[in-house]
Amino acid sequence: MPAQIFHDSDADRAFRAGWASRRIVIYGILLIWAVICLFPIYWTITTSFKAAPDVMKGNLIPWVDFVPKWLGLRSLGLSPETITAESTVRDEFLKRFWNSAIVSVGSSSIAVILGSCAAYGLSRFSFRFGFMKNSDISFFFLSQLILPPVVLALPFLVLYKELALLDSRVGLIALYSLTVLPIVIWIMRDQFGSIPVELEEAALVDGQSIWGAFLTIVLPIALPGMVAAFIISLVLTWNEYFFAALLTSSHAKTLPVMVASQTGSQGIAWWSMAALSLAAILPLIIIGIILERFIIKGMAAGAVK
Repeated sequence: MPAQIFHDSDADRAFRAGWASRRIVIYGILLIWAVICLFPIYWTITTSFKAAPDVMKGNLIPWVDFVPKWLGLRSLGLSPETITAESTVRDEFLKRFWNSAIVSVGSSSIAVILGSCAAYGLSRFSFRFGFMKNSDISFFFLSQLILPPVVLALPFLVLYKELALLDSRVGLIALYSLTVLPIVIWIMRDQFGSIPVELEEAALVDGQSIWGAFLTIVLPIALPGMVAAFIISLVLTWNEYFFAALLTSSHAKTLPVMVASQTGSQGIAWWSMAALSLAAILPLIIIGIILERFIIKGMAAGAVK
């Protein structure tokens, strides 16, 4: 009997040692992956405080490889010594920032509203348009993402010129809404498909209309998916550069266009570009942290039915 107890104790210790080793390996891999993912953000932050020689030498560690300076923020009029003074560059930056915010939030909201309605219809009703059924219609929406943006450049340029939508926020909002609408439809179709139809049938029996059942029963359950779709749309529209550079000139230019404009005959103003990139990254990071639980629930919804 004592020998058996000694044998079981050795087995337990071996199991615990193997379990601890596996956890160390897993967390080590996750740590390395986190460093790889976060390094571009770290490089952007440090570059905004570097002079040109430090950038070219690849210096990375502040106060070890280089002495941090307020070059990036000073170029935007946001450094401690320039924040209280008048600055045309700061006014231009704020204008571009608000253009990006208004366009991305507006287009993402429109896409989520229209996409949710379309996805609900595709998940609950049967449609037939010629030879196309629900699955074909869903694939048709997704197929719109296959076209490269450059193919649509000339048609939209001519169309927007005729409609007087060039260099306008309204034009960008309409275009961006169409751009992210297929993604929203596919996300929300799976979201609505994971909600039992019996809940709506019970609401209809209680006297609710189809819209009433949708607004009071389905919509609250599908809210995490809608938030996830909104966040994805927001990221895509916030970072869009091609159409913003093509269809705007001065009034409606967005932040990505301003970031790309930090190149000239004298070279690249790395500190200014890094500071602008940091300003473009921070809002998305803050939103992602605040709405993390909705993103996880929304992306996981529909995976298990």
